[in-house]
Amino acid sequence: MKHYDAIVIGAGQAGSPLSKKLAGAGKKTALIEKKWIGGTCINDGCTPTKTMIASAKLAYLAARCNNLGVDIKGFKVNLKEIKKRKDKIVEHARNGSQEAIEKTKDLDLIFGEARFTDKKTITVKLNEGGEETFTADQFFIDTGTATVIPDIDGLQDSGYLTSTTILDLEKIPEHLVVIGGNYIGLEFAQMFKRFGSSVTILERGARIMAREDDDLAEEVREILLAEGIDILTGVKLQKIKKGQKGLTVKLIAGKDETQLKCSHILVAAGRAPQTRSLGLDKTGVEVDDKGYIKVNDKLETNVKGIYALGDVKGGPAFTHIAYNDYTIVYRNLIKGEDLNIKDRPVPYCMFIDPQLGRVGLTEKEAQEQGYDIKVAKLQMEHVARAVEVGETRGLMKAVVDAKTKEILGVAILGEEGGEIMSVMQMAMLGGITYDRIRYCVFAHPTYSESLNNLFMTLEE
Repeated sequence: MKHYDAIVIGAGQAGSPLSKKLAGAGKKTALIEKKWIGGTCINDGCTPTKTMIASAKLAYLAARCNNLGVDIKGFKVNLKEIKKRKDKIVEHARNGSQEAIEKTKDLDLIFGEARFTDKKTITVKLNEGGEETFTADQFFIDTGTATVIPDIDGLQDSGYLTSTTILDLEKIPEHLVVIGGNYIGLEFAQMFKRFGSSVTILERGARIMAREDDDLAEEVREILLAEGIDILTGVKLQKIKKGQKGLTVKLIAGKDETQLKCSHILVAAGRAPQTRSLGLDKTGVEVDDKGYIKVNDKLETNVKGIYALGDVKGGPAFTHIAYNDYTIVYRNLIKGEDLNIKDRPVPYCMFIDPQLGRVGLTEKEAQEQGYDIKVAKLQMEHVARAVEVGETRGLMKAVVDAKTKEILGVAILGEEGGEIMSVMQMAMLGGITYDRIRYCVFAHPTYSESLNNLFMTLEE
């Protein structure tokens, strides 16, 4: 039974860098990974999807370039070549990360599935065969989440796709049905529509993007509808039947029963923590009713010396949050700092086109928290840069404190929305009030320049 100072379970965007830092600080460390280095982000999340979205954007631009006076006679989407490019980029990132880990002194990389057999003991079912047992003084869990598969009659026999398996398609689906109207589902829906599929989104809620403000969700809905994507909300799936000519989806929409035929189904109805096989009951580590590991503000569980980082702990499920988790734990344990996750900003970007960049409070959240607010809104059709490049879809929106003029939250739905949002995030972190941004000098003509115009809408 080999003993380590630290064992990291999961080689995601928190686990991988943390393991290297722990080893670099002189701790004998093991990194346990059951599949691939890099976690969801590199392998079946950010890197591959944004690579394919870039191809979809080019198809979209080619289809509408005549609007800008450029005549393209025709084009063809080659999904096999798109996949080939995606795989090359993913493998480069994955292999680079693995090589860096393997070169790190005092760090052992072990491929296998870990489960706790005691409070500070794990047994690893090795990918190459056999089992090994290890003990450690500290454990860091970064096992992430996986797709939730809803209990729908016939779904298991339908050959459904997930956000992982859809990345391996080499033939464009004739008609893709997306179950779920949130971030993952919307990105894939628009991507495959631009590749040439017919696409239908099925959302059980009253509208898509339930966590966003109504006006923003409606703006996104209009953008997707304009591209020819069908969106059905308030639906309940009854049954899926597989036939020789494809799939039949039976559902209830309002009070009416109906059905639609499709060739492929993508399940994008949420994710769940990968904790069921960890054997956490052997440790005393507490989880919530959904299986997410409970942690304090410094990411330590109720069991001293056992930490959880990234998506597995619940809360915002973003790569950059997982990475920030790593930096907090590392700096606290190795550098002796006193950092926590309270009140940190949670920026994010949904890479539909145009992008949605968000940080801070939504209008609804600000109202619920009792703020006296003002709301600034500017349609992208009034942004000079957007008009010049021919991309006027979307809007800018900011929620501010009417008394202090503090910026509480920002949503930018537009070309380069994530970059514009990041400008506003820096302003929020620096305590810059909206009235100062109103008259700030920005380079012309940029998207960020229109932040002047956005806050001029608040002039009395």
